[in-house]
Amino acid sequence: MKAVVYEDVRTVGVHDVADAGLEADSDAVVRVTSSAICGTDLHTYDGRTGAGPGLVLGC
Repeated sequence: MKAVVYEDVRTVGVHDVADAGLEADSDAVVRVTSSAICGTDLHTYDGRTGAGPGLVLGC
């Protein structure tokens, strides 16, 4: 599947990542048709969280 992935400070990209899976009986998999980073992701985007490259945003 495609995902928005943190690459470096102020750099994100769309990458192929492993498909989502069900972990519990109450889980659901949904199809997302568009994506963007939200306000809570801005801390990561600006390099203020210590996140490393490869982090999938929005998870």
